[in-house]
Amino acid sequence: MIRADETSPRGQRNVIDGEAELLQGFEFNQNGRLGSTLYAPYTPGINRATGELSVAFPSFVPMNMIAAPSGATHYKINVAGVEIDFEAETFVVDLGSSGETVIDSNPTALMTLTASVPPVSSKPLFLAVGIEFFQQVNGVTYPLRNGAYNALSLVLVSSAV
Repeated sequence: MIRADETSPRGQRNVIDGEAELLQGFEFNQNGRLGSTLYAPYTPGINRATGELSVAFPSFVPMNMIAAPSGATHYKINVAGVEIDFEAETFVVDLGSSGETVIDSNPTALMTLTASVPPVSSKPLFLAVGIEFFQQVNGVTYPLRNGAYNALSLVLVSSAV
């Protein structure tokens, strides 16, 4: 991103004048990539006017559209919306979640997960989607393998305006 800054002199290039969109598709976990874990289609969106960052999922069959690790009985889809002020070194983050859902052959309902940041922001906005896995034993749900197979990716990025 810093190399994309074509306005600042060498040694003073910065993220603000670069292209934040270059981070779109960034995977946070090399062992659990979103594209090889969650096959369900989704539509990400950023509405700067309202500050709403969202991901819409049509109905899907979890057993067919999620590559769950061995032992997983449940999953949860998460979204994070982030506004970053690189100059002030501050950020605003909001999270949304599907809640724990059984990995089975029953179709899910239509789902839209949202996160909110300040409306009419002129700062870079980032939308991340992740999936985490759980195992239910005797009615108690536990995170699976300390999250080694959980996936998280930046699915949409909007540079400062």
